[in-house]
This record gives sequence, structure tokens and C-alpha cells, in this order.
Amino acid sequence: MTNTLQGVISVKPSPEMRYRSTSDDANKLPSPPCRRACALTSTVFNKLVKQETLIKDDKSPVTVADYSAQAVVNTILGRAFPADPIVGEEDANDLQNRIVELSNEALTAELGTGDTAEWGIGPGQERTLEELLDAIDRGNDQGGRIGRRWTLDPIDGTKGFLRGGQYAVCLALIVDGDVKLGVIGCPNLPVKSAEPEGRRGCIFAAVKGQGAEQMTISGVDPTPIVIPPVAPGMLNLLESVEAAHADLSFNRRVSELLGITRPPTQMDSQAKYGCLARGDGGVYLRMPTKAGYREKIWDHASGSLLVREAGGLITNSLGQPLDFGLGRTLGVNYGIVAAGKDVHALVLAAVQRARAEDLEIVKA
Repeated sequence: MTNTLQGVISVKPSPEMRYRSTSDDANKLPSPPCRRACALTSTVFNKLVKQETLIKDDKSPVTVADYSAQAVVNTILGRAFPADPIVGEEDANDLQNRIVELSNEALTAELGTGDTAEWGIGPGQERTLEELLDAIDRGNDQGGRIGRRWTLDPIDGTKGFLRGGQYAVCLALIVDGDVKLGVIGCPNLPVKSAEPEGRRGCIFAAVKGQGAEQMTISGVDPTPIVIPPVAPGMLNLLESVEAAHADLSFNRRVSELLGITRPPTQMDSQAKYGCLARGDGGVYLRMPTKAGYREKIWDHASGSLLVREAGGLITNSLGQPLDFGLGRTLGVNYGIVAAGKDVHALVLAAVQRARAEDLEIVKA
């Protein structure tokens, strides 16, 4: 991959990607929107979360951060790619004054690495309440098989955010149901897993066919990342903290079948995909905990591309690729299995055996 992921990812134009720009410059994907949204959410945590009782309703700090981050990212996308629809998690219904204040604080910050005033950011670029409401409501696209669209999760990992743990700002470009570009901003993730108390804040970025990189939260020092080969016995699972988000007892059975003895690494959000892509762990499992729940595309689009571009595989438990052309969800939920190419088949076989055992118990 080229060095263009430092601040801005440039992609060579092609008929397949139909990647358009609003200027005569090279076609670009901005990672700066994620960087500014990460800074905003950190501000919300320090200013609001530490001072308030937290429930995700229409007046809680997490909702303030959700709306504000979506307003910032959608404002920039709206300037850079005005014709592109956005599939977002939030839509506007009660935008408070502090959301306007926080959004404008992020939008008007000094230009940094890869930033351009053409995106409507920098000093003097304040937005009105109406403009920010419009930006948030751009996230109401329903997805689908045809066309290009962005997916955005302004705060993936709500409970991690509230705990001061792991959460992520996730942005991806999907063209005709195929994820082409992905960026994951992780404000609280250690830059090096071997130094958990060291410097924090990472951005992961991937372009289809061009590989994956990790950079600092300020968008500098890009480093290519790949999933290293790992012996099955040396694997450990990356899994959700919350039992409601993944079947953790199922994960334990899969670990037994694979002979894994290392304890799992638990964290919220698509930060798990970033850790897998840079070689922390080796397996990410997310099996459904209740019938009828369908995974949202914004929860996996960026991460799925990151894993593939880092040399891994990601499928459902049937071994099928994830389908991002079905709308706002991934359709019937058969779980998610992600691992390095060298072990994915083994992990998938263990998952299928564990599922078969569960079905036998149900029949009995």
C-alpha cells in the first residue's frame, strides 16, 4: 500500500469503485473525520461523563456524543461527497445546545494532518442548529445492493465509552454491497499492546486491495499491519465484555475444542477488529445470544475490511462471507468468525461442532 493513509487515503480511480470527488484533485477518503470525532467523544467523556448519571436516553452524555460525532462526520462527508447517502446509527430528534457547542468545537479546530478547508472544517466554520440537524439526518439511508454509501457508527461500544474503556468511531464506504474503505478510530486503545499503560489512541485504516495500516490518533506515523501466523494452542479469543452482545459460554466451548488455554481478551466495540488485525489475539467470535437479532452493517463494515486487508478471513458460522448489500443489517444472524487465514478453517470447524452440540442438547 502507498503511504496515503497518513491523514488522507487516496485511491486510484477505477470503474469498479466509481470513486468520485467534488474537486479535480485525486479521489480521497478522509480519515480526519474520524480523528475529529474521536477528539470530540474524548471531550464529552471528560466534560460530561465523569459528572453525570448515565443512561442512554435523549438527554444523556452518550447521546450527546453520538449526535455530535455524527454531525461532525456527516458535515465533512456532505462537503466532500455531497451526492453520497449515509447509513448511520443516529437520527436527530432532540439536539441540545451543548451538542451544537461540541460539534462546532470539533469542526472549527485548527487544520491538522490531511485536513483541508474544502471539507468545511477549520477556524470560522461554525454551523447553525439547522445545519447540524440536517447533517445528522443524512444518516437515514436504508442501504442496499446498488450504489455507493457511507456507514457510520459515531460511538461503537457505548458501555465501554461510559466506563472509560474501549470504544470506536467507525466509518466505511460501501459500493454495490462491497466494502471498499474503512476507518476505525480508537481513542483509548494502547498504541502497543505490549505497553498497556503506554501511549493511547489509534486509528486503523484499510483500502480494498491496498492493505491495512495503524496510525496514531493524530493521524501520523502510519505502520502497515498484518495478522501473524499463530499456532492454534497459542490463540486467544477477542470477545465482547457484555454477555448480552455475544454468547460467551459458546466461546468457552470453542476454546476447549481448539485447545486454547490463554484467557480471552474482552473489550467493547470494533477495537477488537483492530487488535486482531495487528496480531493481538488471533480469533474474534461473536455468536448470537437471542433469536431474531440482526447485526447492523455499521457495526462490522470497517472491521471486516480491516481484517481481510491484514491477511485474515471473516465469515459467518456457515463459512459464508458477510453480506453488506442487504440493507441496514447483515440479514439472518449466523454469527461472526474472524481469524488469520492459517487458522480460520480450524476455528470455523470448532464453531460448527459447538453449534451441532448445542442443537443436540435442544433436541434432547
